[in-house]
Amino acid sequence: MVGKFFQMMREDIASVFERDPAARSVFEILVAYPGLHAVWGHRIAHWLWGRGFKTLARWLSHVMRFLTGIEIHPGATIGRRFFIDHGMGVVIGETAEIGNDVTLYHGVTLGGTSLEKGKRHPTLEDHVVVGAGAKILGAITVGSGSRIGANAVVVKSVPPNSVVVGVPGQVVVRNRPQTAAPDLNHNVLPDTIGTTVAALIERVELLEKRLEEARQQVQPALIGSSDRLERLEAVLRSHVLEHPHLVPGNGKEHLRHTHLPHPDAFGMWHEEDFTI
Repeated sequence: MVGKFFQMMREDIASVFERDPAARSVFEILVAYPGLHAVWGHRIAHWLWGRGFKTLARWLSHVMRFLTGIEIHPGATIGRRFFIDHGMGVVIGETAEIGNDVTLYHGVTLGGTSLEKGKRHPTLEDHVVVGAGAKILGAITVGSGSRIGANAVVVKSVPPNSVVVGVPGQVVVRNRPQTAAPDLNHNVLPDTIGTTVAALIERVELLEKRLEEARQQVQPALIGSSDRLERLEAVLRSHVLEHPHLVPGNGKEHLRHTHLPHPDAFGMWHEEDFTI
């Protein structure tokens, strides 16, 4: 047990060098990284919790919260090489589960949304990065290799290799696999709403142009022409054929335009650009 604990400590220190360019020495990491102190304190508290010393485990968790500003319930399950950068204000609930090589920044909450005694906190799979201030709420799963943007509020499960941004969180599924290096570019995020609005503006401008062209074609037909109604009908029919999505159907399918950026039926966006 002791040997395994110190082995995990060595892995934790190595993960700091890998993910924080500000780290300069092992001594500095040992004395000045509250995120590591909180994780190490949690491992002891979790060991006590699993052996029935629940009050003692909660007390140790409370002490570590006082010392580090990071609150981790001793019942939470945390994997190897878990790194909390800066750390102040991080809250991890009792039934939260965290995989290996996960990174959290300050102000992150892994919170519950139920009064039931069972599973009520999130599960983060391996290689997940959660940006500062993000809130992940409920018994949902964030798939491996995903990145949660700063201040995002995540209330539904996230597929692997995805990016989440906004309130409530908009899920964008990346079409290329994540690289082996830690994905710490949590400042590079898709603007799903902005992209859609820009596309809508462009579409409206195009439609206005087409309508103006149709008006110019129809106007001469309305002046002294016996077949003006036939010409008008022909112009409108041609316009409808070019833009069939403008004609309402029996359901709501006319509201979703395949030529505009939009989430799929499950609320997931899809993005070709791996820079996100």
